[in-house]
Amino acid sequence: MEKNNNKMRMIGAVTAVVLVVGGLGACMGDDDDATNDATTETSQSTSVAESQSTIVELAQATDSLSTLVAAVVQAELVDTLSSEGPFTVFAPTDAAFGDLLEALDVTAEELLAREDLGAILTYHVVSGEVLAADLSDGQVVTTVQGGELTVSVSDAGVVLTDANGGTATVTAADVDASNGVVHLIDAVVLP
Repeated sequence: MEKNNNKMRMIGAVTAVVLVVGGLGACMGDDDDATNDATTETSQSTSVAESQSTIVELAQATDSLSTLVAAVVQAELVDTLSSEGPFTVFAPTDAAFGDLLEALDVTAEELLAREDLGAILTYHVVSGEVLAADLSDGQVVTTVQGGELTVSVSDAGVVLTDANGGTATVTAADVDASNGVVHLIDAVVLP
């Protein structure tokens, strides 16, 4: 019964988000657009900085994060990531999940059915609000999952290195939410 209630709340939240927050997707743009550069992404982040939406609501309203939203729902993390926080989420785009599916040679349904889905997702979350300016080269951040990500900062941008040596680049930083901040990344990091 509780699972059905959560699904109904989720449907209601999605409907409300589409009606109230619907502009984030337009602000963030298409992840696959080759014309986006760091300047464009910074201005896009700034244009949504005044949002009072939660991290989950922001993700739901962003077309390029639909796979992440489906995974968060499947892993039953909606309530957690909608709570007061604050949290920092390194949010893999749909293209990042597509690359992961190809690398693992699995379907989206198989990925969503993995027992370790919650651990994979919480490996992308850091407790507290960590802005891009708070990150430094060589810094190690501990994730909510308990693993660590190593930060590299250079003129090329911010890169995260996971426990397996995989890397993800921050493509849009400092998207403000009422309960934290979101940084879009171009790869799924794995514990």
